Amino acid sequence: MGSGRLYVAVAAGGFRRYATYRAATAAGVFTNTVFGLILVYTYLALWDEKPQLGGYDQAQAVTFVWLGQALLAALAIGGGGFEDELMERIRTGDIAVDLYRPADLQLWWLAADVGRAVFQLLGRGVVPFVFGSLVFPVALPREASTWLAFLVAVVLAASVSFALRYLVALSAFWLMDGTGVTQMAWLAGFFCSGMLLPLNVFPGALGEVVRMLPWSSLLQAPADVLLGEADPLGTYLFQAGWAVALLAVGRLMQSAATRRVVVQGG
Repeated sequence: MGSGRLYVAVAAGGFRRYATYRAATAAGVFTNTVFGLILVYTYLALWDEKPQLGGYDQAQAVTFVWLGQALLAALAIGGGGFEDELMERIRTGDIAVDLYRPADLQLWWLAADVGRAVFQLLGRGVVPFVFGSLVFPVALPREASTWLAFLVAVVLAASVSFALRYLVALSAFWLMDGTGVTQMAWLAGFFCSGMLLPLNVFPGALGEVVRMLPWSSLLQAPADVLLGEADPLGTYLFQAGWAVALLAVGRLMQSAATRRVVVQGG
């Protein structure tokens, strides 16, 4: 099997794997919808008091909420991606088997995560977004070109998300337990991606800093492209720059870690 076909097969396997958990998917749709409702009513109250907060009108703020719920699982902002499994394989020493495969370790897990992300976007993200768009006033573009630009931004967001979580997973080569690193990454993802509040709302230097961090590529960047608040080309360059840099760091960490694989505890 050619290398390209191999990674396509891995991605397809990742899609089928998550598609088998239908009850979990239904529960995830329900959970995202409920949390979306909670956030929407919170945002409505906030924007009633502070119209045009962060440069958004109320419809744009509501749209931002449902975009977050649509992308939450797909980009694994709150966890739930490949990283827990990879960390467990490193801890037990099963990673040695992975290294013997005729495939690149980073590309293997990237392909698997692509399959997972596509399923989570379609299976868990679309329904809450459609529900929110039908029930609340939203600001959605009519131009197909804007939707296409948004999808490109989502693809780049998924690349940055994978690169960040790959670094988290590789930390298990040096740590006995990666739980602490995982939780720190989860908190950083929620706070710095815009899941709690749009980053445009953050004041002063704090807002400038969080908008420059890689997590802003996950939600804030695609949302601003869809809402017409950002130049797509500039957004792509920002996201792609972080993706390339983080993937390169991951490659260096992988090379350093796999020179000597030691099973923890023996």
